[in-house]
Amino acid sequence: MNKPRRKAIASIMEKMEELYSELESVQGEEQEALDSIPENLIGSERYEAMETAISTLEDALSYLEQAKDSLEEILS
Repeated sequence: MNKPRRKAIASIMEKMEELYSELESVQGEEQEALDSIPENLIGSERYEAMETAISTLEDALSYLEQAKDSLEEILS
């Protein structure tokens, strides 16, 4: 792989790291909101939607990390 394409991949990886950080922050905020939900809402539709959102964000973080790892292999 030539230098310009390697540089493009490195730039993409930096953006991916920024996105990862932003997603991680959103996931953490949602987890905090879930952890502080009133007892009477535990098990409610809202509670379950929050749990689903957290799980989906965790999946997205995992996929993003896997993609970044794959790109790192190209650069090594």
